[in-house]
Amino acid sequence: MFIVSPATVWNHSALEMRQVPRRIFGRVTLVPRRGLPLRLVWRLVFEAQILRYLLALLPFVLAVLIWQENALAIAQAPLIMVLVIYGAESFLFRVPKEKRAGLIDRAEAERGLDLLRVRAVSILTRIAAGRQMAEGRLHLVVEQSPLARITPLTFVSVQAEAGPEVLRLTRAEERLIRETLFQPPLGERLLLRINLSENEFLRDVALDLRQISAHARLAALRG
Repeated sequence: MFIVSPATVWNHSALEMRQVPRRIFGRVTLVPRRGLPLRLVWRLVFEAQILRYLLALLPFVLAVLIWQENALAIAQAPLIMVLVIYGAESFLFRVPKEKRAGLIDRAEAERGLDLLRVRAVSILTRIAAGRQMAEGRLHLVVEQSPLARITPLTFVSVQAEAGPEVLRLTRAEERLIRETLFQPPLGERLLLRINLSENEFLRDVALDLRQISAHARLAALRG
């Protein structure tokens, strides 16, 4: 999970938005400033399509090095290379659409999404209470890469309709998200299975700040 905010990325222009929610995957490339564990750096790099293409073509490169006398013949097989890339993208790095519905039981998926909504509302309530925000709408936006069978990559941000903008989160607010959002029984891998089964990779939970009761604000501050 990478928490997206002006405090965690170098290229702030990538966070500019005209409406909520702001989609990231397939539209902009983020340059992390901090907050991304080293074990996930490679995963972020792996989103670059050209690198996946090169990985799929690696057997051809090895074949040229091993059988140099056949290098010309191997290099002149573009159709085979295209088919290899297509197979890797369609079946190795992704789940075919016809198989997605069977990835998870519908009841389990609904329970997972309900838990995501409950946790998102709790996070937004505590952020709003800590900032003494009384009006407007905040959104917790959870977006995942559609690539499967590898480490899930999840972008989480708090977006405000006023502006609109991606909020600059404090270290405490980032820690709140890390410690609250993905805890058993709901983890990133389970959410990815749900998203793959529904072919929906952005989850947006909104909270009208006027609906937060005084009791809920006080409880959020104490928590």
